[in-house]
Amino acid sequence: MPGVTTVRVTRAEEGQKLVAFLRRRVGRDLPQSALLRWIRTGQVRVDGGRKKPFDRLRRDQMVRIPPHDPPQTSPAKGDTAPVPGAPELSIVHEDRDLLVLHKPAGLPAHGGTGHTDSVAARLAVRHADAPFTPTLAHRLDRDTSGLLLAAKSYAMLQQLQSAIQDGALEKTYLAWTWGDWPMQEETTLRDQMEKAGPQGRERMQTGQGKTALARVRPVRRMDPGRGQISATLLAVTLLTGRTHQIRVQLASRGHALVGDRKYGPQHPATPRNTGLLLHACRLRLQDRQWLLPPDWSAPWNISERILHML
Repeated sequence: MPGVTTVRVTRAEEGQKLVAFLRRRVGRDLPQSALLRWIRTGQVRVDGGRKKPFDRLRRDQMVRIPPHDPPQTSPAKGDTAPVPGAPELSIVHEDRDLLVLHKPAGLPAHGGTGHTDSVAARLAVRHADAPFTPTLAHRLDRDTSGLLLAAKSYAMLQQLQSAIQDGALEKTYLAWTWGDWPMQEETTLRDQMEKAGPQGRERMQTGQGKTALARVRPVRRMDPGRGQISATLLAVTLLTGRTHQIRVQLASRGHALVGDRKYGPQHPATPRNTGLLLHACRLRLQDRQWLLPPDWSAPWNISERILHML
């Protein structure tokens, strides 16, 4: 066990509450009650003086940390270690404060029961030496592919979370749905959604609950042939962020997503091993925009030109 250490607050850590700073610096295996006791008893000092647990830190302040076991390089509680030999995270954009990631379908954003890998776990390993581990600002369902934002500094994390709360982060998806979508122009879907069903088998359903809003417009139509069901490629921009929102709103209108085994019927026209065809293709934040085409196989593949038409 190392002795007393003194660390400098980095630019990426500035603005954090003292207890949150300690939790990241000394590892999440140490209970918060121990961190609070350190602060309360004066074992933790900031620039030589006592502080309260929720006081915010400034860049270049010096924080005294009492002896403790070194932090593990494992991900945060709830996340699991990456699978050995798993592919590296695909980085769409990276700067001093921000990561834009390409999450493949099948990879959870965060670990959990039955998951052996996650985006958060890979970030923790990729940035094991960073004082502030990049933190996801939002999430995608495990079976949804596409763009994810991760903050490399506390200030950026706060900025992204505020943008999401205020509706300033625009998220657009591409979704293949069964059937011929009846409307030609963009329309707004409005539903009430709630969770229902026994524990462990919950499903979201429309009828009651919280308001769910989304803008939808058709992009491309496909008729696989005589005797087969048609399909429509939709561009969906979320105005709210409910669990499984796109899947439930479209399925409730008789247009389940291709590959959706939870909310939609399995059509004979679905090729074997077709996953959920839902992809977060565009993120727009103020004057910044990121585009990412899906890597779907034929006949569901689309050209990058379609992205620039959205």
